[in-house]
Amino acid sequence: MSNNALGAFMEEELVSQPEVWQRAIGQSTTENLLPADGERVAVVGCGTSWFMAQSYAAAREAAGKGVTDAFAASEAFLNHNSPDRKYDAVIAITRSGTTTEVLELLAALKGTVRTIAVIGDVESPITDLADAVIGLPYADEKSVVQTRFATSALAYLLTSLGVDLGDAIAEARAAVVEPVAQELIDAEQFTFLGTGWTVGLAHEAGLKMREAVQGWTESYPAMEYRHGPISIASPGRVTWLFGAQPEGLDAEMVRTGALYVNTGKHPLAELARVHKVTLERARARGLNPDVPRNLTRSVVLNATA
Repeated sequence: MSNNALGAFMEEELVSQPEVWQRAIGQSTTENLLPADGERVAVVGCGTSWFMAQSYAAAREAAGKGVTDAFAASEAFLNHNSPDRKYDAVIAITRSGTTTEVLELLAALKGTVRTIAVIGDVESPITDLADAVIGLPYADEKSVVQTRFATSALAYLLTSLGVDLGDAIAEARAAVVEPVAQELIDAEQFTFLGTGWTVGLAHEAGLKMREAVQGWTESYPAMEYRHGPISIASPGRVTWLFGAQPEGLDAEMVRTGALYVNTGKHPLAELARVHKVTLERARARGLNPDVPRNLTRSVVLNATA
């Protein structure tokens, strides 16, 4: 594979996900850096990392491990003078460790609450701000469009909750290499749906398609889809579900004429499949997801602006 090919880095990184997940799972089982069961936790991130924070927060609460809230780092409600907003720990997810909003938040929290950073670049400035660092340098990426860091961070976090990801790894091995159907490459519009912890995956899938393909893509909790958004479903468009299906949704999708993707496979493997579809859609349009329009690997804001 030539690095001159469109999305060469993204392809290499998305295909490597099953093996990298396995490594993150092994690391998770040997470390004890995350908050204890019962502690109140806030999880923060920006962009893709925010959506992984949403998935982990929903999964942790569903597992009965304690109150867990997810915030965009720029909009985190972490007022430690209020008992309703008091957290025992804050987890920050960031591939680069240089994102301005995350660094500013951790600097403001330093000395007031325990902070844990889940990062790809273990030499980044965030290592001096967080009380503990979960380093996943083997999951770091060259492509601007994230794939394996985000999913590996989530694999680490889900494993800490006792989630078995064996099926996800097995199904992802096929998903990242199988050919993409032409109707998915040609589709005019995508909507991604999720329930529980997979709502974050749906939002992340939508972000990937917007970043790499510059396409019209939406995402919703699955039960909310019928409260308006289903009106855009039509032939030539796609609705893709992660996780459990709300009763009757399949019948309603038949009436719309849209392509309804509901494989029943592990949601994390399905996200890896979306990565593959996204790459091929970008290539078909002559776009390079390694250097997408208007984006950089990390958002670093100019303090004087």
